[in-house]
Amino acid sequence: MNKMAIIMVLALGACLAPAAFAQNHGEVGVFADYVRLSPADTNNLGVGGRVSVNVHPMVQLEAEMSYDFARSFNETFTLGGTGTGAGTSGVSRTDVRILHGLFGPKFQTGGQAIRLFGTLKGGAASFRLDNRPATFATFTSSVRSLRDDDVNGVFYPGGGVEFYAGPIGIRAEVGDLMFFHDGPHNNLRVSIGPSIRF
Repeated sequence: MNKMAIIMVLALGACLAPAAFAQNHGEVGVFADYVRLSPADTNNLGVGGRVSVNVHPMVQLEAEMSYDFARSFNETFTLGGTGTGAGTSGVSRTDVRILHGLFGPKFQTGGQAIRLFGTLKGGAASFRLDNRPATFATFTSSVRSLRDDDVNGVFYPGGGVEFYAGPIGIRAEVGDLMFFHDGPHNNLRVSIGPSIRF
């Protein structure tokens, strides 16, 4: 009896597997991101998540949020004036954390295993000075106090590639996280992470 039940389950799975792989209503994923802040020349690393829903086979509406942790940077200066002083280097912590959320359309090719895409998103970014350790509580307090902090509008044009094996894939993206505070500021943003198609 057990062998018959196993055979029936495997046969049912074989019948349903193509239908499961054919699902393509949207995507959900997590990612690691890198933001190079151009005014301060700091490298910021963080994590985030995104969800997208198909409105057309080649167009998705996508929302994402990410949190970049405080980073250290090197600073070199010369003592004793120009040319003759000894160079000194120091490491400083910026205590700058970035919470940014984006929403907009994602335009993609129709490939199943490999897809190219481009996106134009708008949203907001909050730049905080915070010397507390990076914990989940620090992140949640950042979200709760958004109204009290300096929140800037952002525009994000970007593009990338997705590789899928059935419903599971990996996505790599690069773009310009532009924020507007006393004029536009261009900042390189790179993200990569797994995603699941549903």
